[in-house]
Amino acid sequence: MKEEIKSEGKFSYVEKGEGTPIIILHGLMGGLSNFDGVANFFPENGYKVVIPELPLYTMPLLKTSVSNFAKYIGEFIEFKNYKEVILLGNSLGGHIALLTTKLYPKKMKGLVITGSSGLYESAMGESYPKRGDYDYIKQKAENVFYDPAVATKEIVDDVYATVNNRNKLVKTLAIAKSAIRHNMAKDLPKMQTPTCIIWGKQDNVTPPEVAEDFNKLLPNSDLYWIDKCGHAAMMEHPDEFNKLLHEWLKEKEL
Repeated sequence: MKEEIKSEGKFSYVEKGEGTPIIILHGLMGGLSNFDGVANFFPENGYKVVIPELPLYTMPLLKTSVSNFAKYIGEFIEFKNYKEVILLGNSLGGHIALLTTKLYPKKMKGLVITGSSGLYESAMGESYPKRGDYDYIKQKAENVFYDPAVATKEIVDDVYATVNNRNKLVKTLAIAKSAIRHNMAKDLPKMQTPTCIIWGKQDNVTPPEVAEDFNKLLPNSDLYWIDKCGHAAMMEHPDEFNKLLHEWLKEKEL
């Protein structure tokens, strides 16, 4: 992510391009660079890409929850004076995007989820590494992807540093518990926002049946699969991900 991170008030974010804002929400162990492919493609195709840094480790512990992150994104949209936005979230970011859409439906032009939590409990818990030896964490990080080589040393080092930082570990566990408590199965049938679901066929963290459940429960959704792909489709297959999403946006006239 070569772009400068802007800081305004309590918000830090990357912003690139002009047009309808696509706001990207990263996951618990994911950084802004996970979305380089999306951030390079969509500004050249008439969209503004905005990636806010989520306050995962800076919010007070008692406020560290999916619902407070969703409110934070609502405040960010208000702060930026965006009339309507498209939210795109991966993993925990997908869960936050779903809840933000529920809370602020009038602001949502479209929703895109990939490998999202929100329905499937063990997506939070077993996939978040316990403190411990580097090899265990490397194996856990590799399990997120279909091709283990995507879990570069830099990614593994980041996860290792996070789980060995006591403050971050406590917050990580609080977020995971909050995500499990905040199951959205009852909310989804009432959500009318056009939703694009893009899923890796070999996702070990949120398996394919989770995508099928999202598709059944959301009344206005379309489901697309990417083969030889794990939990982070936009990282493993950025070109295919962008093509599917761009065609869906054109079809829906978003």
